[in-house]
Amino acid sequence: MRTFIARRMLRSFGRRYGYDTSYAEMILQEAPAAFFKFAPLIKAAEHREVVPVDAAFAAKITGALAEDCGPCTQLTVDMALEAGMSKGQIEAVLRRDLGAMSPETALGFHFADAVIRRSIEDETYRDAVRARWGEKGVIELSMGLQLGRMFPMLKLALGFAKECRRVTVAGDQVDVIKQAA
Repeated sequence: MRTFIARRMLRSFGRRYGYDTSYAEMILQEAPAAFFKFAPLIKAAEHREVVPVDAAFAAKITGALAEDCGPCTQLTVDMALEAGMSKGQIEAVLRRDLGAMSPETALGFHFADAVIRRSIEDETYRDAVRARWGEKGVIELSMGLQLGRMFPMLKLALGFAKECRRVTVAGDQVDVIKQAA
């Protein structure tokens, strides 16, 4: 029964976001015990108490970009819009346009980018996050960043990451910049 419900939820999620959930459905079909251990991570990736929406999704989008070439990044963008992040702030993160980012968006982006690149600046941005939102803020940005990266990597490892596509924000294509030149 719970497998039936999980499959329906996956398909509903896929329709809602225009996202291919076939990799998760395959896990559910072939290894239900593994799927039901994996499923709670979806909720964990959504956890947010103290960090503003813009900072949280700046980190999540930056993480998705590090591991994905379109579909998972698009999903994260769509979720950011749904959560209330402005189109302009999302586009600024996708383009790495610091001048167009609000201070909150920039801090979420800088933190995530430094962690992804294993930059010596990671401690500087971690301290800035801690000063702004406390230890909870560091935990929230870390979980959003790292758990969000796990989904495209699992999809790739299972052989389902076959599609690259342009990212759109509210119907407009955006020229994504993955790393600084």
